[in-house]
Amino acid sequence: MKKDIPFLPVEGVKVAITRDINEANAAEWRVYLINKNEVPITNVFVTSRGYSNSDQLGEAPQQTSTLRHFYKEIPANGHQAVELIDPAVFHLTNEYWVSYFIDNQIYDKRFIFVPGSLDEQHLISITQLQREGVLHD
Repeated sequence: MKKDIPFLPVEGVKVAITRDINEANAAEWRVYLINKNEVPITNVFVTSRGYSNSDQLGEAPQQTSTLRHFYKEIPANGHQAVELIDPAVFHLTNEYWVSYFIDNQIYDKRFIFVPGSLDEQHLISITQLQREGVLHD
């Protein structure tokens, strides 16, 4: 049963949304999963979705499709590109639910980017990716 599974706090795993300028001189935004642990993480499952409620926009709720990604392993101090993200959904709450194993222990965390957080004014240098972006830990 779920209540019998010990969920330890997630440490060393982060989600970053970075901005690059492509060859057409347009901004391209990409989501990365970063493993800053000294051990690999395995059986990594990432679910992403965007949503709003009527309180956020003063109109009918909006929701994107739910996307699911699986990675057998992300190495120690490594990273994995997850997906491109369209700036047209930046006004929504963007959620990345990440589950993974270290040894036989499961870890699980939701990373939530609230409306307005994915903006060029919030960009920082993300050394591990050698890019600018918004980092959530």
